[in-house]
Amino acid sequence: MDTLQIIGYTASVIIAVSMTLNSIVKFRWVNLAGAATFTAYGILIKAYPVAFLNGFIVLTDMFYLFRIYSKKELFTTLEVRGSNKYLLSFLEFYDKDIQKFFPGFKYKADLNTISFFVLRNMNVAGIFLAHKINGNTLKVGLDFVVPQYRDYKNAKFIYKRLKNRFKEEGIEKVLVFPQSANHIKYLKKIGFEKQEDGTYLKILEK
Repeated sequence: MDTLQIIGYTASVIIAVSMTLNSIVKFRWVNLAGAATFTAYGILIKAYPVAFLNGFIVLTDMFYLFRIYSKKELFTTLEVRGSNKYLLSFLEFYDKDIQKFFPGFKYKADLNTISFFVLRNMNVAGIFLAHKINGNTLKVGLDFVVPQYRDYKNAKFIYKRLKNRFKEEGIEKVLVFPQSANHIKYLKKIGFEKQEDGTYLKILEK
């Protein structure tokens, strides 16, 4: 294959990958990369309709990414009891996806002294289950975000905007036992630090 063919096939693969992504944000970024590559390909082979169409897609992806990152969203929590039917249905519905990040996770209602859904513009974006240990430490059992909202905004809301609420309950540290490589990547991204025993700890800022 010559260079032009490689560029064309690369663009096709990138576009194909973008279509498999659940996250809207990831889809837009990957789709933008594929469309930009196709635009360059179209110009190089002088197929200007191809270049024009994909150039339009690039601009469209940029427009929606700008809206996503600049949009002000209303975050709030909805606290639930351990026996809440919607909670149980939610965990059952997303169990396969939950197991990817938390292999072997099993819900134990009696462990969760702090249980709430994270709502974004009144849409359920994730769930947070945890309990206190050692007086001032919050041990997280599940911090799960549904696929379309995996842009770390939930984490910022929980660990920054809710930190005063946690502190009022005497919580100074958050402890997590990572269950997968994806989970570890997430923890590092939001400021957790690995401890000697393999756990990850985050000190709530003052």
